[in-house]
Amino acid sequence: MRPAISRIALPARRHFSVSARRLDTYAFVGLGQMGYQMAKNLQSKLTSNDTVTLFDINKDAVASLQTEMKAAGVGAKVTVAESAHDASKEADTVITVLPEPKHVKGVYESILTSSLPQKNRLFIDCSTIDPGTSRAVAESVASAKQGVFVDAPMSGGVVGATAGTLTFMLGADEATVPRAEPTLLHMGRKVLHCGPQGTGLSAKLANNYLLAVNNIATAEAMNLGMRWGLDPKKLAGVLNVSTGKCWPSEVNNPVKGVVEGAPAGRDYSGGFGVALMRKDLKLAVGAAAEAGAKMELADAAMGVYEGAAEREDCKGRDFSVVYRYIGGKE
Repeated sequence: MRPAISRIALPARRHFSVSARRLDTYAFVGLGQMGYQMAKNLQSKLTSNDTVTLFDINKDAVASLQTEMKAAGVGAKVTVAESAHDASKEADTVITVLPEPKHVKGVYESILTSSLPQKNRLFIDCSTIDPGTSRAVAESVASAKQGVFVDAPMSGGVVGATAGTLTFMLGADEATVPRAEPTLLHMGRKVLHCGPQGTGLSAKLANNYLLAVNNIATAEAMNLGMRWGLDPKKLAGVLNVSTGKCWPSEVNNPVKGVVEGAPAGRDYSGGFGVALMRKDLKLAVGAAAEAGAKMELADAAMGVYEGAAEREDCKGRDFSVVYRYIGGKE
């Protein structure tokens, strides 16, 4: 499949050239489950003339990734740094993948000091945080005259990060889109330009709010039908050719045996953690309050994810485990 960048809410799809000037010095900060795989793909698709400098507070992750990259014998040169600031000193492009808003703020405060050489850098933040924090960081980058900051949260999970098939939701001004696109397409398959800086996160959180609610509703509907005596596969078959069809019913069904390979079939291990969904839902609710958007189902959904994330037989599992939390028939 040819990598593409799509323009949301426009009938025609615009494809930006990937031949824009390639920036050959990169810093990659944040090597968690997603960042580790993304950095690996980025480095492998660059040339030996390029350099990728790695940083994470987890030194074992840095050492492991550096060893893997060097053993592969392809792609950009690899170096490691002692801090996010040091990693960014010579970088033309700085990519960050961090857990929460406080981490993003802290990392960028450490980077944007008076000792950072002034340069027209491109900062790409792929973290899932609230749009308000993202906009504040973008302003701090602009005030420091260190380049431009864009938000590019992604969809596809660890599987997509490993396979290089992520979809990025990009928040950037028009002029910056062709500059950011080539780097993102080294780590994913599609870039959706959502509008100005901050809109990538708005789109991501709106999607995840809908997913959070659909997941609970699917669990309730499956449990209801099964308690009425319906076979779960037949019930899912009806839902998935009817108006109730959604990603949780079709791809990530919460009932064991309905969808081969779904987390429900392995005691809800793997997948998208219930605590991560709780985090994203909290971010969406906060952003909605800031925007003045009424969210009638938010409190009820938050209660479900908070409870599931703490209960012993649900915590640490895929978010479809809410089926177990609500007393679903197993």
